[in-house]
Amino acid sequence: MIMKILDRLSLKWKFMVLLLLLNFTLMSTLYIFYTQTERRLLKEIERQTADLTKAIQIGVEEVTRGGSNKLTEYLNKLNTKGIKEVSIISNQQEIIASTNPQNIGKPITHRKKELIIKAELGEPVFEEENIYNVIVPVIAGNVQYGYIHLRINKDDFSKILKNNAVKRMLTTLIIFSIGIIITYIISLRYTKPIDSLTQAAIKVAQGDFNYRLNINRKDEIGKIAESFNFMIQKLQENQMLQERLREAEHLAAIGQLSRTIAHEIRNPLNFINLSIDHLIEKLKKQQNDNTYIKLLESMKQEIYRVNNLITEYLEYTRPLKLNRKFVSVIEIIDEVVSIIEPTAEHRGINIYKDYKVDFTVNLDVDLIKSCLLNIIKNAIDAMKDSEVKNLFIQTEIIEDNLLIKISDTGCGVPEDVIDKIFEPLFSTKKEGLGLGLPLAKKVIEEHGGKIEFSSKTGQGSEVKIYLPV
Repeated sequence: MIMKILDRLSLKWKFMVLLLLLNFTLMSTLYIFYTQTERRLLKEIERQTADLTKAIQIGVEEVTRGGSNKLTEYLNKLNTKGIKEVSIISNQQEIIASTNPQNIGKPITHRKKELIIKAELGEPVFEEENIYNVIVPVIAGNVQYGYIHLRINKDDFSKILKNNAVKRMLTTLIIFSIGIIITYIISLRYTKPIDSLTQAAIKVAQGDFNYRLNINRKDEIGKIAESFNFMIQKLQENQMLQERLREAEHLAAIGQLSRTIAHEIRNPLNFINLSIDHLIEKLKKQQNDNTYIKLLESMKQEIYRVNNLITEYLEYTRPLKLNRKFVSVIEIIDEVVSIIEPTAEHRGINIYKDYKVDFTVNLDVDLIKSCLLNIIKNAIDAMKDSEVKNLFIQTEIIEDNLLIKISDTGCGVPEDVIDKIFEPLFSTKKEGLGLGLPLAKKVIEEHGGKIEFSSKTGQGSEVKIYLPV
């Protein structure tokens, strides 16, 4: 959960969170050390105070009752640290008792005389290197018996403070080392994707537009990777458009050449057709044998078929220029049905019309008629060997489109060739160039609509034409 949240943060906020965590950790740790040090200092002060109180008590007893070895014995029992030396000074400024036997009976130094004077003026404590000097006057019953001089070692306190300082330094070093390691890890998370981005840029520069960055992140690097992939996608689309443009230009050149050739072919075909008509008339007058006449008529039919193929091809390759006008769709369908109805009756085909709606649509009447005529002709041809011969024509509204549905009960189309049905020059019939349905698709799409084809072998086919209303 935490890692997901961090991945969504930007680099700026990640470093801010890192700094806040480091500061919080450092402050918390230093506070803990400070608390522990304070406790240790208090314990040490309590111990030192107890020792000092006991030493002063014994020193007072020795001054008021006479010297003894009780003070020396007590100090020997103490820790080596703490109270370093206790001396009892008489009013004559001589050391009459001390934990240091070498000083007993000696007069005090000039330095101690100065300390006694300061103590009488209200400054009993003096610091001297690692030792505190404490001068306490001994007074009982308004009588001053002398002074007690204590030398207190402050090594215990210094050691505690030094240890605490070392711990603080080590803690700070450890915390900042952890911060440096985390920063290094974060930097690796950013430098590695940048290296990947560099390699991707090199591949794209070499023309590999299929490469994609697989960086699933929500931070700046993720946005850069997403933008980079989007750029590659656009470059790939642009490359595909350029290839299609070159292909279209190539096909346009071929189409122009083929149209020229088709026109050139039609001229000799017309001449051959007229010559055959002339020969047929001559043969009819000169002889009664119809063998050659039938042969010439077969040739004439083949010429007619070739001419129709050329006509279909020229219509398909010709750029469409729509001559739109508002017209009733049902009127167009009825005109097409009236053209094809004699052929349907001759073949025993029943035509059923179901017009649920009628719309006046802005269409190119001639082109739409040609489309419907090609589709209905294909349906009639498909029912050539069918037992049940029914042709259904329906109209209805689907969302914002007018649907013209044409279905038959013919032989159907194999499933493996349905995807090819709108490809130019593809046909399931022996005769024909395979341009009828591609031309119909082209016309419908020029009108802003679409055409769909579905079929089941042995059950029939269905064509759906969607025209925007």
